[in-house]
Amino acid sequence: MAITQTEIEHVAKLAKLDIPEERKQHVALKISSLLEYMRQLQELDITGIEPTTLVLPLTNVFREDKTTPCLPREEALSLAPESEDGYFKVPSIL
Repeated sequence: MAITQTEIEHVAKLAKLDIPEERKQHVALKISSLLEYMRQLQELDITGIEPTTLVLPLTNVFREDKTTPCLPREEALSLAPESEDGYFKVPSIL
């Protein structure tokens, strides 16, 4: 299926693309080639083939959800540049 230079210009305008004049013929050939390949794919008999999103089987691997002791407040605050009344002190952003 050949695509014309006029169609390339129309699609480029819709997509707000600035395709230089000397590249339009090349773009038309590439798109025509792509459309021909898609036409060939449409001719394939795919009855009985399940649709897939991934080629390889994929399973999620999660670590076991375990509770662990957290860092004591005093130790966490000792790592902060500034703290006040048991909280991290940060610069005001207002």
